[in-house]
Amino acid sequence: MKIWLDGELVDESAAKISVFDHGLLYGDGVFEGIRFYNRRVFRLTEHIRRLFDSARAIVLEIPWTQEEVIQFVVDTVAANGLDDGYIRLVVTRGAGGLGLNPYLCKRASMFIIAGTISLYPEEHYENGLAVITCATRRPAPAALMPQVKSLNYLNNVMAKVEAIQSGALEAVMLNEQGYVAECTGDNIFIIRDGVVHTPQVSDGALDGITRDVILELADELGVVVLERQMTRYDIFVADECFLTGTAAEVIPVVELDRRKIGDGKPGPITRKFIEAFKKLAGSTGTPID
Repeated sequence: MKIWLDGELVDESAAKISVFDHGLLYGDGVFEGIRFYNRRVFRLTEHIRRLFDSARAIVLEIPWTQEEVIQFVVDTVAANGLDDGYIRLVVTRGAGGLGLNPYLCKRASMFIIAGTISLYPEEHYENGLAVITCATRRPAPAALMPQVKSLNYLNNVMAKVEAIQSGALEAVMLNEQGYVAECTGDNIFIIRDGVVHTPQVSDGALDGITRDVILELADELGVVVLERQMTRYDIFVADECFLTGTAAEVIPVVELDRRKIGDGKPGPITRKFIEAFKKLAGSTGTPID
């Protein structure tokens, strides 16, 4: 495997960062997960813009332009000879002192990995997921801005631990007010009487790239979408439910906290979104030269 690291494509065994890097010491950095299909990188421009927005929000200067980073991503995928897969792009604060002061880190570091990922077993895409509500809450915006896709992912990791220890693969996370925010790594949508509902970004949901794709596809499919505050009750009484994310793509949910959602099977509108997403993702994107 070839890894892009600070301007060079190097062998996996040579891809190393300093133990003094603040990304390692403090989770001080930002990242993006990106998909590519049929030698096209899906929504690459949007992902890179979000990366730079996250970096700007935490006062992290990326020493390359967005256009340069887009080309680095394409070069990395091409170097690994892959047609379909997953990209992890990470920007750290860089090496500095052992204290918190980020200004002692002279230059940010960036690496790009192009490989494969399988977030959920294939049978769950056909039959749906059973999820739980976890006790771990999403951080308040005043504590850690939910729109920043930072390396400090311990909140999500601990929520995932709760899910796995409860025998589930995913968990719904609430905000401090008790409203639904998102799942540990995915956005959540429900369908009630033919209308799609999803939590507001202001309630703690990441402004997901795949989430945005669903909003676009809804227009094409003639489906109304409401972004609003949601509670667990809304999910319990929904006709259908599905999750979205770059790694997860679009996956049905058929049970929350041992309560069936709808008839306990992936619904027809969910399947329409899955089909439309696959068609779009498989035919559009930045070409890999």
